[in-house]
This record gives sequence, structure tokens and C-alpha cells, in this order.
Amino acid sequence: MDLVALRPWAGLCLLVAATPLMAAAPPSIEERLARLEARTAAAEARASTAESDARVLRDQLEQLNRQVTGKPRAPAGDNTGLIAANPAPPPAAPATLTAPAASLNDGFSYTAYARSGTIINQAAGAGHGSAYMTPAGSVGGAIGRLGTEVDTYIGLSLSKEMYASNGTRSTFVATIADGVENPNDWTAEDSEFNVRQAYSQLDNLASFQDSTMFRDAKLWAGKRYDRDNFDIHWLDFDVVSVAGTGGGIYDVRLSEDWRINASVISRTFGDLNTDNDKDIRSYIATLNQFFDDGRWQVMLNGIESRQNNDRLKVQDAAGNLTRRNKAGYTPAESGTHAMLAYHQPDFFGREGMFKTAVFYGKGLGAEIKSVGSDGELLDQAEAMRLVAYGQTHLNSDWRIAPALVAEHSKNRYVPGDDYRWVTLNLRLANELAQNFEMVYELSWQAMDLDPQGYSSRQAVSGDFWKFTIAPTFKPEVGDFFTRPELRLFATYMDWSKALDGYSDSDDFGQKGFKSGGVWQLGVQMETWF
Repeated sequence: MDLVALRPWAGLCLLVAATPLMAAAPPSIEERLARLEARTAAAEARASTAESDARVLRDQLEQLNRQVTGKPRAPAGDNTGLIAANPAPPPAAPATLTAPAASLNDGFSYTAYARSGTIINQAAGAGHGSAYMTPAGSVGGAIGRLGTEVDTYIGLSLSKEMYASNGTRSTFVATIADGVENPNDWTAEDSEFNVRQAYSQLDNLASFQDSTMFRDAKLWAGKRYDRDNFDIHWLDFDVVSVAGTGGGIYDVRLSEDWRINASVISRTFGDLNTDNDKDIRSYIATLNQFFDDGRWQVMLNGIESRQNNDRLKVQDAAGNLTRRNKAGYTPAESGTHAMLAYHQPDFFGREGMFKTAVFYGKGLGAEIKSVGSDGELLDQAEAMRLVAYGQTHLNSDWRIAPALVAEHSKNRYVPGDDYRWVTLNLRLANELAQNFEMVYELSWQAMDLDPQGYSSRQAVSGDFWKFTIAPTFKPEVGDFFTRPELRLFATYMDWSKALDGYSDSDDFGQKGFKSGGVWQLGVQMETWF
């Protein structure tokens, strides 16, 4: 028998045989030191052997790589070409091809966002919550999410990157999401499971490397939300969102300080109470321009929906089917939407960031945030919006994140309707320990809404405010965007009595949720990676 194979058994037998002796007479200090020195020498020998084996393996991989690609292997962890803002063309064969049998994990990554929480009201009943719970929320007016979220939501993105032998990179992305307000552990009946993205992208194209204009270009097709959408996280508010199914090109560089994106996508208007709502589509052509290294952004959108003339089957007095929106008026077939934004990489000279944007929309473009998603809008609909927000440190222990959103729209669904609202939101964080901070959020919203009876809504004017305090644990304090966060919270909110009468279908005015002041308590987890 192989003597090497007998070594473990021999050592075990010696150990068993020596046990009684050791129990009877413990070894001396000199004996212990001698044994320790022997074990140290053996460990050093094994480490030397392992290091030698590793050198041999690296040499073998280097030789294999040269045989396959004709080039030396890239240093371990060298992925600078994948994360640079304007990546240089990758080598003819990436590091993932250096082994004869690449792992399925090569080029695979995933990201996720999730939140889950529950709210109890002052009567020990189910709490009310939504960042859009006010009357102004019906036309996009958010109030702040801290202490108002009652749902469980998860979004998971899976990504796989692959390289061709000429260096072209292809990426496939799939995003799945689900959200429910049911707090049970099994909520399949209430599930809103959805595939939000399913698209492929090509970049570092070998055919484009001789062109200064297209060298960094990225081609994509499929279902996705635009790469350059951005949002105010503490409001749960997309500043602008272009999403649907189509195709486009990113990062065409017209000059050193001017690059453009272009895309065409389609989407439907959702549930319009018709038999063919899935066939009633809007088509959105987008031109996104970036100047001064991306600080200035000019977005232009054109929306067409010729199928909007076969929407709601409403009969006129003579019994003829006519095209009408839910209020009985002719909906728009087209629209325009424009945004001018400034992305500041600091907070007016301080650490942090600041963004501001102004919008104008006409016709189907009067839905400012989710472009091309509202088929009820009239041709004469107009909307203007201003957005400004940022975040910074006040000092070593306090952080602040202010936000302002204001909008005026008119002739949206009924000629003469008028919607005006403004939201001020302030989130503060006081860092008290390495893993603990106190988070505060104050929101105020004023509104003057005259829907002219659309969807049985009444004209109202008033304001709303809320204050939330949230003891928060997280891996490390110091940044608003470090997650996960585990929060307890208490929220107090109140609003003008007139707002209770805006609609019978919203939260305001419901039993246990009327003006005069409402307390709600809750717990929540939020994470992303």
C-alpha cells in the first residue's frame, strides 16, 4: 500500500494510543514549543509547495492563452474597460476565454431593489399609504415616501455579458418585478408579477472602432426603460420616465462635448375599458442630447397614436359610436414633450449633488413624467413642471436632502380643467453611531384642482403636510444611499378638510382617515445592490 496514503491513519492511531498517556502526564512547556515549531515548519513547507504549484498553473494558463488568442492573459480583476464612462475597445479576446471551460458565472451579474413594511393606524387598524395619496397625486403630485409605504415590492435584474472574438460585447438584461399590499406570506392571488425589461445590447462594436462618432455607440432592442431616466428617491418620483418596447442607439458623439441618444418605442395606454386596449398604442420617438460632459441634458419626445381614434365605444344621441375619452371628449392622437435638465456633480460647491429640470408637454405629451402613457389627454392639453432636488452634508453628523416639484396643467381631460400643485420635501439624517441614525422627513403640498367633474372628481383647494421620524439601522452611516436600512417610524399627517371631498375612490375622507390629524406607526426594510 502507498505509504503516503497510510500517513493520516498512522497519525490517527498514534493520537489514540497517546491519549491515555497525555491524560496521565501533560506535556512540558519545552515539548509544546517543540511540537509548535514542528507544525510551523510543516505549514511553511505546504505553503511553499502551494506557491510553486500556483506558479506552474499560471504558466500553463499563459501558454494556453497565447495559443488561443496570440496575446498574454489580462491581469486578474482588470475590468476597467467595463466600468469606464467611455470605455476603450476591449482586447480581441477577453479574460473569460483564458480557461478551456469558462464558468457559467463569467459575465453574469444581478442587481435588486426591494422594500417591505407594514403600517398600523391610531385605531390599531390597517394604515393608509402611498407617495401619491393626496388629491394632487391623481395628476402626479408625490408627497414623500418615508412612513407612507405599505407594500412589499421587489425588482430583480439579471445580466449576462459575452464577447465575440473581435471584441464586440453583447449584453442581455431581464428585469422581473412584483408588488403587493397584502402582508401575508403567500400572496399569489394578489401578485402583480411582471417582466419589466427584456432586451439585448451591443457595444464596443468592431465595425465602429474606426469612427470617432460611433466608437462608443451602444445599439439595443427589446423591452426596457431608458438608461437615462432619473428620479427623486425620497419622493418615489420619476423625474422623467421613457419605457416600452422598441430599439435605439446610445452615445453617438457628434463632438467632444456633444453626444446624443435616439430611440423609438411603443406602449399601450393601459386599461381603457375596451375590448382592444392592448392594440391601442402610442409610439414615442426620443432624442436625448447631452452637453458639457453630461451636465446639460435636452430631451425631446414626439408621441403618435393614430389608433386612439378607436378607443372607447361611446354612443352619441343618434346611437352612433364616437371616439371619446371617459369624460366624453375627443382624445389626442399626438403630442410633444420637452425637458431641459442640469446635473450638478456637487451641492453648490459642497459635497453631494444637485439636479434641476423644467418640462413642457402638449397633447399626449402633457403627461410629463411617464411619457406617452396617458391616452385620455386632449389635443389642447398643456402641462409645465419644475423639479429641483439634491443632497449634501450639513456637518459631520447631519445630512440634508431637499426637493421641490411644482406643476400647472390645463385642458387635460375636459376643456377648461385646471390643476396646480407644489410639493416641498425635506429629508434629514442625524448620524448617532456607526450603524444607527435618526431620519426625519417633512413634506408640505399645496394644491388647487378643478377637474370639471372628470371621473366624478370635485374642485378642491387646500394643503397637506406630514412629519415622519424613523430610527434607522444600516451597515454604515454617512450616505443617503447606503442600504439596507431597517426602520421603525411614526408619521403624523393632516390636511385641509376640503380635500376629503375630492373623490370617493381615494384614501382621503375614508373612515378613520379624515382631516384633523392622523397618526400611523410602522416598520420597514429597504435594500438595493
